[in-house]
Amino acid sequence: MFNPSRILSAGLVLATMLFGGVIPALWSQESAGSVVIVFKDGHRQRIPLAQIARIEFEHVGPVASAGRSRFIGEWKVGVGGVSGTFEITLKPDGKAHKDIGGGGDGTWLVVNGEAQIAWDDGWHDVIRKEAGKFVKAAYAPGKSVDDASPDSVASAEYQEPN
Repeated sequence: MFNPSRILSAGLVLATMLFGGVIPALWSQESAGSVVIVFKDGHRQRIPLAQIARIEFEHVGPVASAGRSRFIGEWKVGVGGVSGTFEITLKPDGKAHKDIGGGGDGTWLVVNGEAQIAWDDGWHDVIRKEAGKFVKAAYAPGKSVDDASPDSVASAEYQEPN
């Protein structure tokens, strides 16, 4: 005869064996001392930790990085050299928008703890913390954010997340 309590008891014993001992034991034996990389096509590659000296990530476009979340949202920034402000919006997908001069779009990523924005019009902006406050440094087309002197530096104030 069908006894629900016996089936339930057997199920609990089986679940305890699998999830309490067998599966974690297999997991720890399989992954102990190694890094597993899962590629977009689904295949995996396991590399023993003993073979790894360091791990480096190269920027191939907008990527997530530590500190990225503190930049996502709207920023009120100074124009630099003149009075006035405009808004910069940094989106989680690495896209950026500015509302000055009829608006403009670009892409952004975090490099060395600062948000670097490449605008479609050739300008580059960097939002960074200096002396306890955020500032926006602007670099004209043809200049790199690695140049020692930006074309202007103005205040940058975080408004709200998007």
